[in-house]
Amino acid sequence: MANGRLKKMVLAGIAVLAVTGCAREGAIDLSSGVGISVIRSGCPAVAVPDHTGDITIFNPASSTDASAIDVVAYITNVRSTCNSESARIYSEAAFDVHASRTNPAGARTVTIPYFSTVVQGGTAVVAKRIGNVTLQFADGAYRATASAKAGSYVDASAARLPDEVIERLTRRRKAGDPDAALDPLADPTIKAAVARSSFELLVGFQLSQAQLQYNATR
Repeated sequence: MANGRLKKMVLAGIAVLAVTGCAREGAIDLSSGVGISVIRSGCPAVAVPDHTGDITIFNPASSTDASAIDVVAYITNVRSTCNSESARIYSEAAFDVHASRTNPAGARTVTIPYFSTVVQGGTAVVAKRIGNVTLQFADGAYRATASAKAGSYVDASAARLPDEVIERLTRRRKAGDPDAALDPLADPTIKAAVARSSFELLVGFQLSQAQLQYNATR
């Protein structure tokens, strides 16, 4: 995937603040300062990049006319699990693929490739794998459904913020303090450190350039 598209998929998790474990997510803390406490996790955010969540297969393959559409499939119900307790954080994304075909005659098997990519800091691809999801159309059936999953490992040390950055983000600020109204993430150094320790697990169909262009321009 091009870096521009990956940048669009940088989730809000990249900008969340690390806080002490006693804070509730999204809670407004007025006890000794003003601010919104958000819990930051080392687990990668999971998303489907733009234009890769569906695929259209044509017959003949050289045509993009509506009359030539053979099979259409899309990714849905993406869910993730994560184990962040060890030195290597394991995250898994499971998803369903729903497909339809225009000609229901005969049983048919359709195999579609998909990718899983680990991205650091919104732009750096650190790992990519290709898998396949197989759809079984019964004779006379227009629709088929299948499930697939993708897993990734991230070094916990790479997903951990430096202590000095955590101190800047979690330091209590009282009204009247010189920096009480300043967002720590406005500091380019802090912002870059948070980005470097943020990972994403992106999943989508492994499209040809023509298929990707079709999705982006239709």
